[in-house]
Amino acid sequence: MATLDSLKSALRQRAATATQALPPLSEAQYSAGFDMFVKESGWATYQDFIIPQLSQLVAPLLNRRVRLSVLEIGPGPKSVFGYLPEQQRQKITKYVAYEPNTLFAARLEEWFQSGSELVPPLPCLKTSPEIRHTPFALDGNNCMDEPEEAFDLVLFCHSMYGMRPKVKFIERALGMLDGRFDGGMVVIFHRAGSLHLDGLVCHSTASFPSGVIRVTNDDAILDAFARFVAGYAVDDVDEQSVSIRSDWREVCRSLGRREGAHPDLLGFGAPEVMIALTRHATSLPELTAQVPLLIGSPQNKIKNRQARLHRPAAVFGPTEIQHLQRCVRWALKNKTKLTVVSGSHSDQCLWPNVVAIDMGFFDKVQICVAEDGKATCTPESNVFVVAETGAKAGDIIEKTMAAGLTVPLGSRPSVGAGLWLQGGIGHLTRLHGLTCDSIVGAVMVSVSSGQVLCIGNVPGPHQPAGSERPENEADLLWAIRGGGTNFGIVVSVTFKTYTSPTYSVRNWIVPLRGDSEALLKLEMFDELVAGKLPRDCSADAYLYWDVGQMHLGVTMYEASTKAPALQTAQADRLAKVLGQEASSKVVDGIGLFDTEMYMSGMHGGHGGGKTSSFKRCMFLRRIGAEATATVLQNAIKTRPSPFCYLHLLHGGAAVMDVAADSSAFGCRDWDFACVITGVWPRDQDGIQAAETAIQWVYNVVGALLPLSTGVYGADLGPDPRDSALATKAFGPNLARLARLKTSSDPYSILAYAFPLPKVPTEPKLIILVTGLHGAGKDYCAAIWVSVFNSSNPARKYPTACAIGISDATKREYAEATGADFDRLLSDRPYKEQHRSGLNAFFKSQLRRRPRLPEEHFLKVVRDSAPIDVLLITGMREQAPVAALSHLVPKSKLLEVRVTVSEELRQVRRGSRKDLAIGRGNCAALCAAEDGTDGEGIKHARLGSMTSSDCPDLTFENDIPGSKAVKAFAQDRLLPLIHEDLQRLVQMIRSVPDHPREGIEFRHVLDIAQRPGGLDLCSSLLQSHFAGDWAQIDALVCCEAGGFLFASALATRVDVPLVLIREAGKLPPPTISTSKLPSHISSPVLADSTLGRIEMDLYAISPGASVVVVDDVLATGRTLCAVLRLLKKAGVHEKNISVIVVAEFPCHRGRDVLHQHGFAETSLQNLLVFGGP
Repeated sequence: MATLDSLKSALRQRAATATQALPPLSEAQYSAGFDMFVKESGWATYQDFIIPQLSQLVAPLLNRRVRLSVLEIGPGPKSVFGYLPEQQRQKITKYVAYEPNTLFAARLEEWFQSGSELVPPLPCLKTSPEIRHTPFALDGNNCMDEPEEAFDLVLFCHSMYGMRPKVKFIERALGMLDGRFDGGMVVIFHRAGSLHLDGLVCHSTASFPSGVIRVTNDDAILDAFARFVAGYAVDDVDEQSVSIRSDWREVCRSLGRREGAHPDLLGFGAPEVMIALTRHATSLPELTAQVPLLIGSPQNKIKNRQARLHRPAAVFGPTEIQHLQRCVRWALKNKTKLTVVSGSHSDQCLWPNVVAIDMGFFDKVQICVAEDGKATCTPESNVFVVAETGAKAGDIIEKTMAAGLTVPLGSRPSVGAGLWLQGGIGHLTRLHGLTCDSIVGAVMVSVSSGQVLCIGNVPGPHQPAGSERPENEADLLWAIRGGGTNFGIVVSVTFKTYTSPTYSVRNWIVPLRGDSEALLKLEMFDELVAGKLPRDCSADAYLYWDVGQMHLGVTMYEASTKAPALQTAQADRLAKVLGQEASSKVVDGIGLFDTEMYMSGMHGGHGGGKTSSFKRCMFLRRIGAEATATVLQNAIKTRPSPFCYLHLLHGGAAVMDVAADSSAFGCRDWDFACVITGVWPRDQDGIQAAETAIQWVYNVVGALLPLSTGVYGADLGPDPRDSALATKAFGPNLARLARLKTSSDPYSILAYAFPLPKVPTEPKLIILVTGLHGAGKDYCAAIWVSVFNSSNPARKYPTACAIGISDATKREYAEATGADFDRLLSDRPYKEQHRSGLNAFFKSQLRRRPRLPEEHFLKVVRDSAPIDVLLITGMREQAPVAALSHLVPKSKLLEVRVTVSEELRQVRRGSRKDLAIGRGNCAALCAAEDGTDGEGIKHARLGSMTSSDCPDLTFENDIPGSKAVKAFAQDRLLPLIHEDLQRLVQMIRSVPDHPREGIEFRHVLDIAQRPGGLDLCSSLLQSHFAGDWAQIDALVCCEAGGFLFASALATRVDVPLVLIREAGKLPPPTISTSKLPSHISSPVLADSTLGRIEMDLYAISPGASVVVVDDVLATGRTLCAVLRLLKKAGVHEKNISVIVVAEFPCHRGRDVLHQHGFAETSLQNLLVFGGP
């Protein structure tokens, strides 16, 4: 499909033959053409790309601002801001636009007046929208004595086409960002490929390669369409004009694609790009002064032809590790991204307007014995190779061969570290595994801090001065072995080595006469050849078209550490299936690089530099199976150019020996890696032929995906078409990798590496359903799940689910003992028979893995995504909310205890134990049943559910049937996810690095400054309180935040207010206690300076019931002091309830309260926030 840029070029070529210059479009002509681009197929681009991308960019701005001021350049007849989600549109309070087209300006003003809209597009504007009927000029549109206006966001949405030089217009827009707040942006949407911002560094980019514009194949419509695309007015004023219009129609018809479903429409590719820039866009000179800049045209050295089309902001050539650290710290400071160039075979090693780091100067390869490094040597060899990531595969093979060694690498000498770190498939893969399987250590620069890290086995002389070993060293080594381009800038890798072999190489070329023979030969090759070869042999296959028919090419590689025979049993086997071999030879590791059939034997050889290619790779099992073979055959039959081919690399054997979860490379169950290769003449780079070949690759990938066992991640990048493939790239390891990416690259410095998905959002609400055995926890949880899910039937996925925390232990117990896992889950009598064995098994695990309860809890939470509400049964942790909430700081965690009479509990369990049980010794029974005698596991904090800790809610499950269970959910649980809580969240502004660096300050008091905020908050505090307001004698609050919310609440519930203030501010008589500074007010985190707080001596009667109201719970310092003061006043901890507006669980404030003896104090929150 031709793109709009290709069409524009063709139309203008024809227009250039005119004897006189063609006039520009009139406003009416421009308007008619523009309308075609924002209707139907054109509007789909707005819906699928422009509006969602703009919304994603606006969201973080609104986290830091109460209101938003926007400037839009050339909006047209409507503003795209009017199509943002309602909550975002309501935050826009100032709108200014430059629209020089008078027709558009009039329509835009009319649209804002909502003549045809029920709700104004931007309903909360403080003043009327200001539409300026002038162009956005470089010299400014203000009077000389007026200051430059300031905005939070400036938008160019397809409005830069006539602006030259574009960089100057963008720089002027950057100067109009409001400097008082960080994060303001200039956002540009533009046709892909034609926007170059030389010298400017983008904050983020996104692409939309699948955009399409469809136009009706009608003369009049094509005339208007062609005029708009070409940018010239051609009227029927003379014979030449008539001729141009006629030729333009034919150009449109010849380049436009007709689709079967819409034969009357012509389609043109309209790929889009989004670029966001901040005030840091001009910060490049700062880095240039610190790190060597590669001069000239670095693109000419790049192997990948697609990457060559990208124009990076700059390419730096660091020569020492300190240079890499400076690059990272510069990117962190300026909130921008980096790419890393090693072998330069990936599409995304260079990215438009992003700084690239060329590792070419880090090219050393050295051999070390095991004694030089950490004691992690392997049985295969005590010799290691340390290869810096600027070295190529050919460099490593040359160095190791000289020592009689080798490393299992890929098949091209120019391949770099990107391939080693993400897999590495070659001709030793069946014998020694993937390249990443040989990685035992690495040196890496962290992109979260710039610190140099040593990971795994790094020989002593290769450990950089000042390097550290990270706490998550094992996780990083696991990730580097298959996903290593995503977690930091890898400087060097330590490989284990093997004895260097020689190789016997034989080639067969088999013409395939018809579809039946093609299917038969693929089946025979799969079953009789590849399936029978030993590990030291591999047989690669090629499917391609040449001299009028399909061919099957086969190359067999036989590796041997002895002198290989020219004729072997394996060669004889292939000859029986494929016939006489075309050629054979014996080579060493260097010569092996020249034996690839696609480089020298196919189509006259693809290695001469006359073609470009685009590849994606799938993992397949039985390529001879009819369904798979048919797809492979059809792929070649539908190739868009004569040079496209399929390369089937032989795998299996040693690849499958490695467990899927033992390294990041989780796709292990495959026999062949199928490389789908689109090829086109090099002189057609970047135009229609290239785009057609690339789309063919994706079409074949889509057809093979249901038949595959995974996708090779080394090729994948930020192209949206790769997103679906990325989910198939790491087998069972994707979620773990995504979490590690979030922790290792929290600011997405390496945003254009393999596209790992976002970490699945943790549930908004986690309910721990606790109680004694037989209380009905699972029964209640199942009913509560049904209530949550039925409350929102429009959701595409369940809102809630319930999971047993002990399921993992039961599975492991079943595997260890032979018990029936399914019966352990569903058969109560069977489970009771195994209860003592299960408890003993769990305790033995706990002694070996003290953090096992936390591990099980986190696994349940992560495995449940994506849902809103998670109910977990089977928890036996004492005070589980205090013990576990810091592990899920973004989720609201609470405990609901299910109680039941002892007699009914024993009936439900199917037994009546002759035990003298009363309420006083119920805890002893629970401990006996759980086997928690305290021996050796006190550190695990297991204990009875009847101990002194205070659950958030209690449900008495004594009434038969589900009515009471459902009513409890309706009254107590559903309000915990009410939309009013989300409204409250949106009123709390986020301020980064305040009052100290590293703190994400949540301005909770800002609620009172928002319209209706205090009323909403006090209403929620009243309705969410788990107790009975009629039984409360006083509200207690501590200055200053508590005063604000408690005052409003006291008015609502008509309860007296007791004020706690800093010592010396209340008249005597008072009582007081010491208090440490709060997390925020303390100038340093470790500040232990004591202060004092006090309250009126007679404000509260001894034994009273009180509710403490505060704005925030973080470390618990302030709340502990308040509770001590109340205790001093004679109030028992059981009679104290605490309710806060917001809690920060990562600071473990609840745990602090328990440690200070306030376990029986009820504690509630409305909201929770993660982060410091």
